[in-house]
Amino acid sequence: MLTRNSQILTEHYQNINHDGDDVIQGLTQTPKSLPPKYFYDDRGSELFEQICQLPEYYPTRTEAWILSQYADEIAHITGECELIELGSGSSTKTIFLLDAYQKLARSLRYIPIDVSAGILKASVFNLQKKYPDSLIDGLVGTYEQALTQLAATVSSSRMIFFLGSSIGNFNPQESDRFLRQLADALNPGDYFLLGLDLQKPQSILEAAYNDSQGVTAAFNLNMLSHLNWRFQGNFDLNLFTHQAIYNQADAQIEMYLRTHKSHWVNLEALDLKVFFETGESILTEISRKFDLAIMPKKLENYGLKTMKIWTDPQQWFGLILCQAE
Repeated sequence: MLTRNSQILTEHYQNINHDGDDVIQGLTQTPKSLPPKYFYDDRGSELFEQICQLPEYYPTRTEAWILSQYADEIAHITGECELIELGSGSSTKTIFLLDAYQKLARSLRYIPIDVSAGILKASVFNLQKKYPDSLIDGLVGTYEQALTQLAATVSSSRMIFFLGSSIGNFNPQESDRFLRQLADALNPGDYFLLGLDLQKPQSILEAAYNDSQGVTAAFNLNMLSHLNWRFQGNFDLNLFTHQAIYNQADAQIEMYLRTHKSHWVNLEALDLKVFFETGESILTEISRKFDLAIMPKKLENYGLKTMKIWTDPQQWFGLILCQAE
């Protein structure tokens, strides 16, 4: 945990599931897949921050615009409360919320949670300088760990927020499990703020995940470097190519690493050898795109009543504020 005067980061939660069972399961099934959490070593987090600045990648700037316009309104609706962010990254967009809540109370309590210790440490130290009267504690862990191990709030209420449409990285079953865990972590009267990437033309979506500078490709391939380091692997990145396509039927972007040569990969720490056929792919991420008219009813199934929805003029992205019943 990081406190305002901390000099080092202590990993309050496990940074990654170190036994690698999810890697073994994903690489021994057909078709092969890997969990998106392995994108986010320190290098992967840096690359994702670069992606957020790309001209083709609209989600970050669009959501930031919505927050810049409506953060004061969000804070007015909820009143003073403890703020908890899942998948905080650099907390760049969060500044709009923190500034709005500081108008309600000079001393904030903000808990950013991320799997990448490096970017979390840097962002917390920066925020401590910007908000010296506030309590900012960074927690290293996955969403699941965070939601099951959150301490009782010291404030009258809390708001958990999940921005960037990260919920779109879950398939429907994983999304249901996440929302159940989230609802269990909230008391009646607490709040949940959810960012959603909305359905839009295929050309816009595919361009966002196949940028002209190749940053998204480097981000995708870096997952293999992360696995090599963490599990003593010998993935050859030169044998894989990034691919991102829009699956219209399921309304989701699918990111793959496609191999162009048959070969074996060994992950010594997992005692795992995997054979790849020529042309075989690993699914590394899905990014579902949502219908804003449907989500309130889905959230209501978990006792999360929609209070207000905000979007941008093009209706490319949406924010939903819910309250736990």
